[in-house]
Amino acid sequence: MTFSNNIRLLRKRRRKTQDDVARALQIKRSTLSGYENEVARPGIQALIAFSEYFQVAVDTLIKVDLSELNERQLSQLENGYDVHLKGSNLRVLATTVDSDNKENIELVPERAKAGYQRGFADPEFIRELPVFKLPFLPDEKKYRTFQIRGDSMHPIPDGSWITGEFVMDWLSVKSGTPCIILTLNEGIVFKVIENKLEKQKKLTVHSLNPLYQAYDIPAEQIKEIWKFTHYISHELPEPEVPREDILQRISNLQQEINRIKGPGSTAGTDGG
Repeated sequence: MTFSNNIRLLRKRRRKTQDDVARALQIKRSTLSGYENEVARPGIQALIAFSEYFQVAVDTLIKVDLSELNERQLSQLENGYDVHLKGSNLRVLATTVDSDNKENIELVPERAKAGYQRGFADPEFIRELPVFKLPFLPDEKKYRTFQIRGDSMHPIPDGSWITGEFVMDWLSVKSGTPCIILTLNEGIVFKVIENKLEKQKKLTVHSLNPLYQAYDIPAEQIKEIWKFTHYISHELPEPEVPREDILQRISNLQQEINRIKGPGSTAGTDGG
């Protein structure tokens, strides 16, 4: 039943008649009609032919009820991002939809970040997250919003809500793109990425705050990537301070600490 419904659905989404598909597969229209109406069962060669025609894996055609997928998932499938065909190129994402089958934007607050690291692929966990809508974002893409703490991405204020677009093909993300990255060891991080996945199997991530050093995240540590879309904050961002000014402030502070400690108190400094 799954196979017959799937090939009928895929055919109609392509706006093809039974004659069109039968001609392309070099079979009789009556044979195709039999498959779609469960009067006949396809053999291995027929399954392979349907798989190649629709660019959907045999396993998907016979095991996955495509009618239960939302529009974004169906579009991804039709564009070749089938987990059985592409392996890790397809990122399976737990998500929620509203009563109109349109995807929600789930909120991951600070207190839920540890739970998200464990339950990001668990539909039950995702279902418990608060949701909201942003009407100016396109329906065909998937978004999620994360609360980010710390000053590593200054001037974006601490506690801001960062909305990201789900990235399925990690190789498509250009270097210099701000992204929310879910990692196995560090949890959720918000950084500007230098994409070295194709040749070196890693991301080098950079903070906007120059006081923080760049570091590498190996591909095997990455679970999700969300491309920055916008952020929401109740605070105005502070003006960006040039790196030279920051270093001078640190030097002045160190000198003030040494002055307070008195003569001979420079131990532990670099002598500068």
